[in-house]
Amino acid sequence: MKNTESSFIWGEESLLYSFPEPHPMNRRRLESFKEELERRDTFIKRETPQISSYDDLLLFQTKEYVDFVIEKSKTGEGYLDYGDTPAFLGCYEAASYVVGSSLKGIDLIMDGKYKRVFVPMAGLHHARRNTAAGFCIFNDIGVGIEYLRRNYNIQDILYIDIDAHHGDGVFYEYVEDPHLYIADVHEDGRFLYPGTGKRNERGKGNAFGTKLNIPLLPGASDDELLLALEEIKNFAWEIKVDFVILQAGVDGLSGDPITHLNYSVEGYGRFIKEVIDLSNMVCNGKLLILGGGGYNPENTKRGWIKIIEILEKED
Repeated sequence: MKNTESSFIWGEESLLYSFPEPHPMNRRRLESFKEELERRDTFIKRETPQISSYDDLLLFQTKEYVDFVIEKSKTGEGYLDYGDTPAFLGCYEAASYVVGSSLKGIDLIMDGKYKRVFVPMAGLHHARRNTAAGFCIFNDIGVGIEYLRRNYNIQDILYIDIDAHHGDGVFYEYVEDPHLYIADVHEDGRFLYPGTGKRNERGKGNAFGTKLNIPLLPGASDDELLLALEEIKNFAWEIKVDFVILQAGVDGLSGDPITHLNYSVEGYGRFIKEVIDLSNMVCNGKLLILGGGGYNPENTKRGWIKIIEILEKED
């Protein structure tokens, strides 16, 4: 097997983060990818999922909230928020595997084992420090940002988010942080949860100008996505960062049941490829790719396999 610069983190534990049907974030979206992965050969190295420690969760989440999830996880009853994110038996462990796998990806990159790591079941960008939201129990992105800062003294990070939903759990928790640069492309909040991420939201105080929101109208396709890409590239070339995180949600692909965007797999893939190129230029390729949302199982499979294919070509 040839040496590779890329890896992905996937295993049976990745399937644990699944709400009971008919919830849109259910196991079928993960199984479709798993089945396709098993049908094909890839020389990209696969690493196993890892569970996060309680203390790692507290880098971002509040102790009261983590303890609340632990208790709800034992009964599997009720909700972790106002109604989008139900508890289920073992939800604490399932969410901890998401966080731990993202942290393992960071370690693999920072230890120099790979330039870039893809974690398909990750990128839970709606969870806030003290609550679940929008199908997201713990915010592995927020934990990862704090982990990079604590363990590797990396302050300046670029977070790019192309999930159809605005990454509000990252944006508002870091809206006053001048060292987290955010570029978020999403369906306009007038038409889609969580209703946030307006153009004029650029950060607050010392962080003004370090944030970029690019809302797209329903029906937006590859043309609009790739125009947003050019804007993000112009934004990124003006800053200095040491690490890039990409939340690569596939729910902007045409045919998603709960969003209204119309990207093709080819346009989506081009965006991913250009973010890899961008990371090579701004931070020697240090890039963590997170799978994010996507509620059409066929799209989840096609989008995530497209990322694997792009990583194969990079190597």
